[in-house]
Amino acid sequence: MESSLYETDFYAWTVQQSKLLQERCLEQLDFINLIEEIESLGKQQRQELRNRLTILIGHLLKWDYQLEKRSKSWFITIRNQRREIYILLKDNSSLQPFIPEALKLSFLAGLDLAVAETSLRDRDLPSESPYTVAELLDPTFPPSLTKADF
Repeated sequence: MESSLYETDFYAWTVQQSKLLQERCLEQLDFINLIEEIESLGKQQRQELRNRLTILIGHLLKWDYQLEKRSKSWFITIRNQRREIYILLKDNSSLQPFIPEALKLSFLAGLDLAVAETSLRDRDLPSESPYTVAELLDPTFPPSLTKADF
């Protein structure tokens, strides 16, 4: 059985499929793999949101539970993640309804990040997110963040 271009040279396959779409050569399109790839693109956007929330939550936990170790790096990471989440949601407004679910999934990973990167232990941190969606997306939360002098 001959291998398809999709299996042997993915980039060439994408160029080919794009050209076929532009030329409206529908009968030559690889519909099975096109459908799979388009679905995958949507899943990637949801994963991107979860990843950014994980990093944001992890750094907020570090910020809130290790006051004496607050750093410019944590401050910048929190600010950056919020900015990237804002852009992601602006570019993909249909992700908005997914935010509460993403928060639940990301909180546990954020806990792991905080524990891995600090001397904090699981028992030192909350078992449920202390942050609302609004707080996570608010650049002025927590107030101690806006008072930081870095």
